[in-house]
Amino acid sequence: MALTHFNEQGRARMVDVSAKDKTQRIARAAGRVRMNQDTLALVREGRAKKGDVLAVAQVAGIMAAKRTWELVPMCHPIQLTGVDINFAYEEDGVSVEAITRCCGETGVEMEALTAASVACLTIYDMLKANQRDMVIDQVRLLEKDGGKSGHFVRED
Repeated sequence: MALTHFNEQGRARMVDVSAKDKTQRIARAAGRVRMNQDTLALVREGRAKKGDVLAVAQVAGIMAAKRTWELVPMCHPIQLTGVDINFAYEEDGVSVEAITRCCGETGVEMEALTAASVACLTIYDMLKANQRDMVIDQVRLLEKDGGKSGHFVRED
């Protein structure tokens, strides 16, 4: 398979997607922030000093998805039609799932991954005064659909 992000000289380029058909595209990505029980209780009970941890992380994730093209050099600016961030409490932390949608010529996987990553980073930032050794892990693409490459679902 040819690598599309390199030109004839082997240098990086932004792929031309102008000839591609616009299709409905969706991507889901996830991540997790592991923390101790005291820190997790702050989130669950709404006692974090900086405010509502998950509300701020949700807005941060949405904002990050919209600005992915400014952070990742070869990403295209995409007209997102939807972004959602969901959280779940786990025994040792908080899991994050980001869902991104668009109707366009290129996928939204990077936007979903960026949203999940920044939501996790925001959780860390909101709680770092209480615990500096939290761990962000398992940032991964769960699913993507739309476009020529078809439907992908991670099998764990």
